[in-house]
Amino acid sequence: MFPPPPQSQDADSPVRLTDTDAALARLSAVQKRYLEDLYIKHLVPRAHLQSPRPPLINIGTYVRATAIDELVFQWLQTSADRGMRCQIVSLGAGSDTRFWRIATGAQKHALAAYIELDFPEITSKKAMAIRKSKDLSAVLGNPADVMVVHGGTGLKSLTYHLIPADLRLPPADTLSKLLASEGGAILSPTLPTLLLFECVLVYMAPSASSAVLKWFMDYFSSSGILGSIVYEMFRLQDSFGRVMVENLKARHISLPGAVPYPDVASLPGRFLNIGFTAARALTLKEIKKSCISHAELERISQLELVDEVEELDLVLEHYAITWGLFAPQSSAGAAWGKWGLSVKDTAQVDEDED
Repeated sequence: MFPPPPQSQDADSPVRLTDTDAALARLSAVQKRYLEDLYIKHLVPRAHLQSPRPPLINIGTYVRATAIDELVFQWLQTSADRGMRCQIVSLGAGSDTRFWRIATGAQKHALAAYIELDFPEITSKKAMAIRKSKDLSAVLGNPADVMVVHGGTGLKSLTYHLIPADLRLPPADTLSKLLASEGGAILSPTLPTLLLFECVLVYMAPSASSAVLKWFMDYFSSSGILGSIVYEMFRLQDSFGRVMVENLKARHISLPGAVPYPDVASLPGRFLNIGFTAARALTLKEIKKSCISHAELERISQLELVDEVEELDLVLEHYAITWGLFAPQSSAGAAWGKWGLSVKDTAQVDEDED
C-alpha cells in the first residue's frame, strides 16, 4: 500500500486562491464587455488563453464592480469638491486594478495615496507583474521614485504602496508599524480616507475584523474622516447559503466572518456597533434592481443569454455591499453625509421593469 500523500502545511493557500477566482471573473466580464479595464490582463497569467466565465458570474461581477466604483467615485469627488485630496486603503487587495484606473482617470488629482495590503505571497506576485508590465509600471511615475521593499514582496512609489501583511494579526503588530510608524508614516491621519474590503473580512474571525476597523477609527478620531466599503457573502443559514458553505468547505475554505450576519439588516452593525457615525447595506439584487440605470441594464441584457434568472437572483441575494462613515467632527462630516448608493424610488423601478 502506498503511503497517503503529505498534507499541505499552508492552510491559507485556499483563501489566497480566491483572488485568482476574482481576477478571472473580472477578466471574463471585461472580455464580454460588461466592464472596461485596460489593466486586468496584466495581472492574470496567460490572460489571452483564459476561458470566459458563465453569465451568472459575469453579471454578479458587473453589479459588484459598478456599485463599488460609484462609491469610490463619490468619495474622490467629495474630496475634490472640498479642495482636499484623499487616501484609499485596500485591505486584501489581491489583483485589483483600481489604483491604475483612478491614476489614469479624471479624478487622479484627488488621490494623495493609494495603499494595498495582502498576504506576502499575493503582494510578491503583484509586485513582479507590475515590474514586468510597462503599462502598469509607467503609471507609478518616475522609475527613480519606485522602490522594491519588504524583501521583494512590496513596492513603494510617491502615491502607490504595495505592502505585505496578515490582517488577522493584532493591528499594533501590523498596521501601526506598516502605516503609521513615526518618521515614516505612509497614512496621514488628517486626510479623508476610504477603506476597501472586497471579500476579505468574511474569511476572518469577527474579533479580528473589528480590531482592524477600531484601529483605523482610533487613528482618525481627532481630525480625520473615515469611510469603509465591505463586499462579502452573507445570509448563509438558509438552504442556498448552506450549499455555498459546503462548496467552499470542499475547497478547505471557512467563513467565520459571516456568522454574525444572518440578514441584510444585520450588516450595518459591523460599523455601528463599534462607533461609526452611519452605515447602510444593500444586496447585489437590490443594487441591480434599484441603483443601476435602465439604460445600463438594457445594455448588459444584450451581452449574453441568461436562462437561470431565478438562480441569478438567489446568488445576488447572498452577496451585499455595506458602507460605513466615521465623521467625528460634525461640521466636516456634514459634507460627507450624502455619500452612498442612490436608490431609485419605487415608481421609477416599476417603470423600468415595464
